[in-house]
Amino acid sequence: MSNKYKVLLLDGIDPICGEIFRSRGIEVIEKPKPSPEELNELIKDVHGVVVRSATKVNEDLLSKAKSLKVVGRAGVGVDNIDIPACTKHGVLVMNTPDGNTISTAEHACGLILSLVRNIPNAVQSLKEGRWDRKKFMGTEVYGKTLGVIGLGKIGSSVALRMKAFGMNVIGFDPYMTHEKADEMGITLKEVDDVLRESDVISVHTPLTEKTKGLISSKNAHLLKKGVRLVNCARGGIFEEADMLALLNDGTVSELALDVYSVEPPEQNLRELLDHPHVVCTPHLGASTEEAQEKVALQIAEQISDALELKSFTGSLNGKSIALSTNNEVQPYLKLARIFGNLIQQISDSNTSDISINYSGNCAKHAEVLTDAFLTGFLHHIDTSEVNLINARFIADRKGLKIIEGKTSQSKTYSDLITVELSGNKDYKLVSATRFGENSDFRVVRIDNYTIELQLKGDIIIYKNIDKPGMLASVSGKLAENNINIAALSLGRESKDSEAVTAVVVDKVPDSKVLESVSSIEGVQSLKLVSL
Repeated sequence: MSNKYKVLLLDGIDPICGEIFRSRGIEVIEKPKPSPEELNELIKDVHGVVVRSATKVNEDLLSKAKSLKVVGRAGVGVDNIDIPACTKHGVLVMNTPDGNTISTAEHACGLILSLVRNIPNAVQSLKEGRWDRKKFMGTEVYGKTLGVIGLGKIGSSVALRMKAFGMNVIGFDPYMTHEKADEMGITLKEVDDVLRESDVISVHTPLTEKTKGLISSKNAHLLKKGVRLVNCARGGIFEEADMLALLNDGTVSELALDVYSVEPPEQNLRELLDHPHVVCTPHLGASTEEAQEKVALQIAEQISDALELKSFTGSLNGKSIALSTNNEVQPYLKLARIFGNLIQQISDSNTSDISINYSGNCAKHAEVLTDAFLTGFLHHIDTSEVNLINARFIADRKGLKIIEGKTSQSKTYSDLITVELSGNKDYKLVSATRFGENSDFRVVRIDNYTIELQLKGDIIIYKNIDKPGMLASVSGKLAENNINIAALSLGRESKDSEAVTAVVVDKVPDSKVLESVSSIEGVQSLKLVSL
């Protein structure tokens, strides 16, 4: 099997990752810790990159990756990947949200138990020859209240495991329903109430503007005196600069950290990490043999499927591309892309406003279909590789204003896409639909004219005075240049009025032939469309 694709494995990915890629016929380059110069060279011609948390995938690196199609994070967090920059470059970003769930949840539970029973300090004391039983008197978790902020897969797993220890679990998560929480035995509360009522708080959220500094000196007055805090999620959710003062004044009795704003932690955190009531581990949440093998295997399968356009499981910035393998959506995507190609070729060069209206069954996929439309529309007018990921970014960069509208009902067709071109001189409105179950895509309206034109081949579209001899004149000019007419579509309002004509030809006419057809009296607004 030839190696059509090449992937680069960084950050010491488990060997199973490379094995999976090779079994799929993909060339593998493994470089755990390349120098910046080596990485810049290696990235130039690879189609996929797999990272953990060390490598920064940023604008600078992406600008050198001319063939890159997908970046995969073997794990959950993608703080080290600039997703907007990847989207701009048309690069898919994937992660493996399930692979390290158990390992991270178990680590968080271990830290909770370490805090309440003083296990790390007691171990160190005994190793140093002391027998300090009274000094390390602990407390039970049984009957205490655990507050879980973020009830995704990991947070929910922590909650269920600590319930088995007899803890009362309350939680905050804006995306979990009360029904689901009740089913799990968790009481949903607002975040401030979780802070007030919890004996132990464990956070399991991404690091965002809303979660950064979620617990700090600013809201410390809400905390139950002597609360224990655990962070196995993302550094910065607890305001690190405030934690030492909160420990020293007794607001927080003990703190467990597995993640840090900067990793490894910088020297300014040394006093906090050395504090006797702090348990700290070097980002070990996902560091089990099972988790590392699982995420490595998953990301290899996901990237292989994505490169082969089979599936896009785990994609973070490719809603449209993720739906491109859906059997229901695929025909609509093809229609939208081809239609966008046609619209670009009949639009004026200064077209800036495009209204796209979807009616019928396709309306529920409007957002995705607009992405597909733009890939077709931008294909001829941008030197970048336009795809479903970056189409809107490129359209915005070019100053295109896209307006979407949709309705679930269509008067004439079960599906209809109608495009209006604001400021276009010749063709201002075009509608297209799909006939039958196959890829029989047709334009059914141009301005005020009803027409049936298949969206394929090379097509000469023009408006003309509807009078005898017009078609004969056009076909004569084409015949003089050995160009045969393969199909013909005509739309008109009434006899002797204007009409729109579309002629499908067997051979692409050059500019001289088109000029000769345009010169025929009564022929106006001629456009050549190649699909």
